Amino acid sequence: MEQKTRKSIKEWPLDERPREKAVKNGISSLSNSELMAILIGSGTPDESAVELMQKVLASCNDSIARLARLTVDDLCLFKGIGPAKALTIVAACELWKRREGDDITRTKYIKSSQDLFRYFHPMLCDLNVEQCHVLMLNSKNGVIDSALIGSGGLTATTVDIRLVIREALMKRATAIALCHNHPSGNINPSRDDNELTKNLRDACRVMNIRFLDHIIVAGDRYYSYNDEGV
Repeated sequence: MEQKTRKSIKEWPLDERPREKAVKNGISSLSNSELMAILIGSGTPDESAVELMQKVLASCNDSIARLARLTVDDLCLFKGIGPAKALTIVAACELWKRREGDDITRTKYIKSSQDLFRYFHPMLCDLNVEQCHVLMLNSKNGVIDSALIGSGGLTATTVDIRLVIREALMKRATAIALCHNHPSGNINPSRDDNELTKNLRDACRVMNIRFLDHIIVAGDRYYSYNDEGV
């Protein structure tokens, strides 16, 4: 059986090449693999850049969010992707997250749990370990600042209540909200999450600080203690 000879992108018809296709039809006409192929520039002797990126994306179920979780080392496991190409892909995913974050910086006031989710989602959605952040607000629920107050392993992180209160007092915040992520994708709070929420609520009452909410981010979903009435 005669072996099929693969053609490089330079040998493709002009209207099928990613760059020429983008110029003619607009960048939105390109598939995810075609967009990433433009970034990495070349494939291997056995497959084009588009085919290489189709294989990488297939390993992520064609999800850009899952692609963004891959490290340089993870990407270098694919034949044809070295450190330079891997770093280009990681940088593109980081720009995607920052673009989402740009919209959040315009959020001046927190009016709901959804506002909290939109604020923290770009920071936490792609992490493989748990992190906990506190958001400091003024008397009108205007955003003052946020701070990382705990970072841990795959299933837990340790949060010092005193550190949370200290951050709020230093920023002269009259209200706070807490957020941490579950890399497992499970949005349900654990026993430790419930105890942390209760202890922080009690500490805020003593210090006359309003505790607005504690949300748990798991991918594109979240759990809100306030919404659940807990």
